[in-house]
Amino acid sequence: MYDSRNQIPQKYKWNLSEIYSSRDAFESDFADVDKEIRSFALSGERISKSADGLLNVLSEYNRIYQKLRKLSEYAERNSDVDLSDNGFQSLAAKVRMLYNDLGSASFFVVPAVCRIPEKKLVSWYKEQPGLLSFKRVIDRYRRYRKHLLSDSEEKLFADLSNALQSHETIRSIFANADLQFGFVKDDDGKRVPLNDSTYVPLVMSQNRNVRRNAFRSLYKTYDQYGNTFANLLNGFVREMTTIAEVRHFENSLEASVFEDEVPSSIYHNLVQTVRDHMSPLFEYYELKRKLLNVEKLHLYDVYTPLIASQSRQYEYDEAVDIVLDALKIYGPDYISVLEKGLRKDGWVDVYPTKGKRGGAYSAGCYETKPYILLNFSGTFDNISTLAHEAGHSMHSYFSRKNNDSQNSEYTIFVAEVASTVNELLLSHHLLKTSKDKSIKMNILDELMSTYKSTLYRQTMFAEFEEFIHHTVETGEPLTKEILSDEYYQLNLRYFGKDVVCDRQIQYEWMRVPHFYYNFYVYKYATCICAASAIVKKIESEGQPYIKKYLDFLSCGNSKSPLDSLLVAEIDMRKPDVILAGIDDFRNAVSQFKDLLEEC
Repeated sequence: MYDSRNQIPQKYKWNLSEIYSSRDAFESDFADVDKEIRSFALSGERISKSADGLLNVLSEYNRIYQKLRKLSEYAERNSDVDLSDNGFQSLAAKVRMLYNDLGSASFFVVPAVCRIPEKKLVSWYKEQPGLLSFKRVIDRYRRYRKHLLSDSEEKLFADLSNALQSHETIRSIFANADLQFGFVKDDDGKRVPLNDSTYVPLVMSQNRNVRRNAFRSLYKTYDQYGNTFANLLNGFVREMTTIAEVRHFENSLEASVFEDEVPSSIYHNLVQTVRDHMSPLFEYYELKRKLLNVEKLHLYDVYTPLIASQSRQYEYDEAVDIVLDALKIYGPDYISVLEKGLRKDGWVDVYPTKGKRGGAYSAGCYETKPYILLNFSGTFDNISTLAHEAGHSMHSYFSRKNNDSQNSEYTIFVAEVASTVNELLLSHHLLKTSKDKSIKMNILDELMSTYKSTLYRQTMFAEFEEFIHHTVETGEPLTKEILSDEYYQLNLRYFGKDVVCDRQIQYEWMRVPHFYYNFYVYKYATCICAASAIVKKIESEGQPYIKKYLDFLSCGNSKSPLDSLLVAEIDMRKPDVILAGIDDFRNAVSQFKDLLEEC
């Protein structure tokens, strides 16, 4: 749409000079933080001597951390709008090094807080009321009392942090830069290079030969390097299981969900509930088989859209109108803040240009506004993306507005809830208001695909992830054969007897970077189910419930993630929440069938 960034009107671009007016101002703050980190390393003796000492150390750490976040926002956001600018990439790398330095310098904080006797801590809260603003932080630290090591061992762990968790980086470079997947023919019969990026549009092609050839060619290459991928994954899992064992966790799953502040029963509830309700997924695949007019649905068919994407192009301001109209149910306070952010306050960097990072995200920190990165090209999908990222940004806005900085960042466990709520509200609103059946069917197609990918597929990934960690914990190595066989068996379960489970899918585990994120994927599935339950309540109960939902958005990290969701009357310990997501998927399939019969 625009050849260069200079051509884009300022109202559609970030003004990052609001964070730092110049590179010199950034460098000055950077130098100050560097000195403050080195000075902080000498604070160990103060932290457990008195209430004032504890408050001063925690406040100093938080102040340094918040300055680091601001430095990071300036460097990372500038880098993302022009990846060819090596200067900002260098600044971002320097900030990441400072984070590591802060981790090493602050290793003593958690052990020292954990060693304070409970009675003394209670008396300190009375003696120094300012300490109460850090009570949530202190409580989170003290959860680790059973899992701490000696001071020298904790220092060693902190110093080794730079060298740990490198496996995913190696996998990414190997898969995305070194592997050569050859060429395949696209819809126009043109030979195009095959890689993980081009594979997605190819396997979504309406031409079955194109998607079959892409599928087979991609996994033929992965098959050749299975031993390398198996050793990388084995190394990562051994690292995680070893750390869990050293820190006295029952296993690496327990260690990971402990970080999330949830019990492992949440994980197992998700898996079991999804396993017990596979019929909507199988019904969806049968619907896809009929619409694609194939005798048997193969795995290279499952990503093909049922309805051709809308060809209509939208302007950004029109997209904003559509999103605001769908979200007006929240009330004027929410809408006025969001509209100002999207139109006037420069929250959004809208258009793609050469060198700009692809995709979309919401960023920002306590001392900045929210920053939404888009690559808006005028498609309907872009409107859904805008609603999604606006959900993230408004969650951040309410969290930061209603909490001190140390309690302002919500946890990863709830991170996708608000964004998905907005996406679902947009879909439901357009289904109610649109008179065009093709638009409705397109929305339902996208909705069904989202549930298939986010709820069922991520739960399958969660099953696989638990298997690989359990295998290592029982003393077995992860070989290409073990990994591929288990992955194939899971696909048989999740696609059912009526879908042809092509053998090449056994190598798909090599493509999935999330298996190096240490039990991250289950949170995608729990979040979409929580969002489904919330949307049902918003649409059925209206303003009385919306107030509770906005209170949830305002929790930040002042409560545990489970307690935060309880503010919105969502109890993740119960299967009912997972069933809400499954029911929404089932309803989308049913609505699509009804519209199909009318055509």
